[in-house]
Amino acid sequence: MNFDQALDTFVAEAGELLRDMEEALLRLEGAPTNEALIHAMFRAAHTIKGSAGLFGLEPIVAFTHVLEHVLDKLRTREIAVCGELIAVLLPCGDHIGKLVAHVPAMALDEETRACGERLMASLRGFLGKPAIAAAAVSREGLKPGVGSAPEHGHGEAVTTDNWHISLRFDRDVLRNGMDPLSFIRYLATVGEVVSITTLSDAMPEGAAMDPESCYLGFEIELRSGASKETIEDVFEFVREDSEIHVLPPHSKVSEYVELIRRGPEDDLRLGEILVASGALTRRELEAGLDWQNALAAGPVTGPLGELLVEQKVVAPQVVQSALDKQLRSRTNKVAEHKLVRVPADKLDSLINLVGELVIAGAGANLLAQQRRDGAMLEATTRISSLVEEIRDGALRLRMVQIGETFNRFQRVVRDVGKELGKDIELVIGGAETELDKSVVEGITDPLTHLVRNAIDHGIESAEIRTGRGKRARGTLRLNACHDSGCIVIEVSDDGSGLNKERIVAKAVGRGLVQAGQSLAEHEIHDLIFEPGFSTAEQLSNLSGRGVGMDVVRQNIEALRGTVELESTEGQGTTVRIRLPLTLAIIDGFLVGVGDAAYVVPLDMVLECVELSDADRRAATGRAYINLRGEVLPFLRLRDRFGLSGYGGHRESIVVVRYGVHKAGLVVDELMGEFQTVIKPLGKVFSRVRGIGGSTILGSGQVALILDVPSLLQEAAARDAGGGAAGRLLTTTA
Repeated sequence: MNFDQALDTFVAEAGELLRDMEEALLRLEGAPTNEALIHAMFRAAHTIKGSAGLFGLEPIVAFTHVLEHVLDKLRTREIAVCGELIAVLLPCGDHIGKLVAHVPAMALDEETRACGERLMASLRGFLGKPAIAAAAVSREGLKPGVGSAPEHGHGEAVTTDNWHISLRFDRDVLRNGMDPLSFIRYLATVGEVVSITTLSDAMPEGAAMDPESCYLGFEIELRSGASKETIEDVFEFVREDSEIHVLPPHSKVSEYVELIRRGPEDDLRLGEILVASGALTRRELEAGLDWQNALAAGPVTGPLGELLVEQKVVAPQVVQSALDKQLRSRTNKVAEHKLVRVPADKLDSLINLVGELVIAGAGANLLAQQRRDGAMLEATTRISSLVEEIRDGALRLRMVQIGETFNRFQRVVRDVGKELGKDIELVIGGAETELDKSVVEGITDPLTHLVRNAIDHGIESAEIRTGRGKRARGTLRLNACHDSGCIVIEVSDDGSGLNKERIVAKAVGRGLVQAGQSLAEHEIHDLIFEPGFSTAEQLSNLSGRGVGMDVVRQNIEALRGTVELESTEGQGTTVRIRLPLTLAIIDGFLVGVGDAAYVVPLDMVLECVELSDADRRAATGRAYINLRGEVLPFLRLRDRFGLSGYGGHRESIVVVRYGVHKAGLVVDELMGEFQTVIKPLGKVFSRVRGIGGSTILGSGQVALILDVPSLLQEAAARDAGGGAAGRLLTTTA
């Protein structure tokens, strides 16, 4: 991994850690005694600080250092969780996000600098002192010495109060974009570096030396109250490839001797360095080496742990603890190796290639059918099956749970509720529901508008709610589920609902409807999606400008989705969004009308029935038939798209369903199931209703993908004035 890749990884991981920290902080507000949440926030801040220190990102290190100190005080219960503290910590996370956005240049503008200084001043107010020393460290309870005090000299603890750190960086550390000195500089932020001895024993002669290789080793004495885990985390990015040994204060002579034995340098050479640094006395060094030599010469019949216990070097519980830690470390490494971070653009490229493979496979299959070659047809059928599996696997790579997106609105609900003086609870359902990453990214802005509108317009103040016999605390719900091959997202509240009279009055005032015009309930609800429409009495930071709901509809339709609204005055409002699971590849049902081919999303197809002569005669002058005792409205694709010619004596109806709407599409030919690679239409055709995209058939012919929800809604709107089909399309379930 080069330096740029390492920086990209830092930015990505910092974003994830900040989201985790914010989520823990919001949960902590409702559970102030939850220590796990406090520890999670501390670990997130500590990790960001440590990683930033490795890259020399001083503004991030300086700010998170103060934040980390406050969180440490919170861990030790020196300060308590309160609303004032939460109000300071939340913008601290936002500020770190702004700092990370400036990586690597870290060229901060004056506003960002001033914001950081204000936040640090607020944080220091919780520490009870004006400032924090640059080398201050978190205290996790230092435990000097381990095990029981042994009787033999080689097991006695040495008297030094310093940590001893032995570093042997990997030969390729410079090629990997890492600067060894940056780790040592960051080490100074967790304590005082007492001494550093640089070893160059591995340095070859000048002619053989590679200027891009690292030949240096370091023996460091550090005075610090930090834990061993904190010190080891300093070297997290080079831990796997380098030799790093950390000995705590008052370690045993045998541990120093073992360190000497592991080192690549001569034993006496390294021993003299330890004596010179004060880590060992000469007597301790000589006694330890003598004991180690004797032990090496004697028979060793049992495991090392048993031998150490027998020699009274360590206590039995220490050996067991070390074995447990080693097992946990191996388990964690195995778990880490199960996850691979892949850039989104690489997944997009894979999906595009799979799409082209689907088209090529369809062409080969069509050629086999035309030649009537049985062996070739069998081979292409097998290939098509494998391509389908590859397609499904590739699409699953881009599927993410929507719960992470929902959880981000915890902050929105809290901040907007506080601003408006409303107490609101966010309830999340269906967080495990999965959909395409591109759909998740596209739905975030519409959801933000809907959530803010529900808080501002929908949910009443506590006084009004109490007067209406409701619970003082309002409830906002975000829910997701799968339905008929789509994902349904609901944003609902238990507020006042929509005031139909006010909506109609505003619409009349703006000339959208005529005074006295009779409107159905869904038509009144649709008025709020008109551009510039608002029922707010006065302007605010949240509403009143008529910008929001029209953008919601536009963004959702751009994702080939639809939005519906239900409201009961005095009880609440529900906005229901229907979206496709993916925007890349779908299973389709291919139909023909004249010389044109169309694709209907297979998940929406219920059945196909023949339009008999009797049905055709009965449907003269109307747009619905009797389907097994059920009234089924239908739409002729030939008429809808203005195709010339005559459909022939045999026509079929493809019965489709979308949500609660059910209707039929009259076509000339049923051509069977078809894997469809969705190709977006150009800007010229972006506003064409009823078409959701295009695809290429195996023959090279272009087929249009039908936007079934749009077709049904358009037909309903066209005939709603008096047409029976329109009324049926809007009411049939």
